[in-house]
Amino acid sequence: MNDIRPFRIAVADEVLDDLRTRLRRTRWPERETVADWSQGAPLAWIQEVCRHWAEQYDWRRREAELNRFAQFVTPIDGLDIHFIHARSPHPGAMPLLITHGWPGSIVEFHKVIEPLVDPPAHGGEAADAFHVICPSLPGFGFSGKPATTGWGVDRIAATWARLMERLGYARYGAQGGDWGSAVTTAIGALDAAHCAGIHITLAMSARPNVVGEPTPEEVRALNGIKYYAERDSGYSKQQSTRPQTLAYGLTDSPAGQAAWILEKFWAWTDCDGHPETVLGRDELLDNVMLYWVTATAGSSARLYWESFGPDRRTRHQVDVPTGVAVFPKEIVTPVRKWMEGSFANISHWREMPKGGHFAAFEQPALFVEDVRRFFRTLR
Repeated sequence: MNDIRPFRIAVADEVLDDLRTRLRRTRWPERETVADWSQGAPLAWIQEVCRHWAEQYDWRRREAELNRFAQFVTPIDGLDIHFIHARSPHPGAMPLLITHGWPGSIVEFHKVIEPLVDPPAHGGEAADAFHVICPSLPGFGFSGKPATTGWGVDRIAATWARLMERLGYARYGAQGGDWGSAVTTAIGALDAAHCAGIHITLAMSARPNVVGEPTPEEVRALNGIKYYAERDSGYSKQQSTRPQTLAYGLTDSPAGQAAWILEKFWAWTDCDGHPETVLGRDELLDNVMLYWVTATAGSSARLYWESFGPDRRTRHQVDVPTGVAVFPKEIVTPVRKWMEGSFANISHWREMPKGGHFAAFEQPALFVEDVRRFFRTLR
């Protein structure tokens, strides 16, 4: 069945009224006992953001901006999949499948889709044009919420391959960050007959493999691993072990949902200590809104439950050409030597001058230029 239905974001007024009521009635905790973020998102900033959210933030304007992209829903494997499908006007455009992660959404790509689709309108060359396909992960945003277990990375990758087939794309490229990197890696391994190459910013499946004295690149990554394990991974342990318990509080409290997400934008962006130095408050809230209005705190967290654990980890052998963009403030920066055992054809490797985990969101120009550069070799 090739049922593809047009979709527009249209959040009900009652949902927005309820959101504002909840924000105004938030029961706040006491402030942290430190002068930094070491105990989590500071009370004063979260209160300020939530006041803005309730009193100034204009969802209808933001909704209209997101609706400038053509969007669709199609059922695959029993689940409705929401996706942006932005077609290029230029002949020979290459289909490009881009995938977000947690706590991101399609909002991460709102600044890069148009430059990828229509390069001449954004200082580029028509020869670098893409048809961009940007799905919402199952359980995220406006995609359906899995009602059964089994929706891990490989199943999502197989679903994305079927989506591309349904759209008539026999040859395509794939790009992703965070969980999108894992899904993109799986696509490169499982759909090599159609996927011409992959571009990633995080190597989730690569394991440290230090022989002798670690190189500077290995030291940087090892420091990231140590910090993540000791100071930054509590959210992952909770979401991978008890996502349902977490869902009650985050689904009921917009302030709680905002703090849970926004703390990661402090921790994982290249922001000099404050996320609003690199991302605007409204676009940060746009991303939070895609969790709030869809009540997907629990269903998005379950991707961790599906993916982590002794019986759930999968390592893939990827033989298609692979491009890697290394952003300096990534959680754990990729190390080429650690990747080479699983990625047989790393044909592009670039150390970026700035940027963090949310590459397309934080540094759209650098992201677009690197994606163009890599896939130029595969056209």
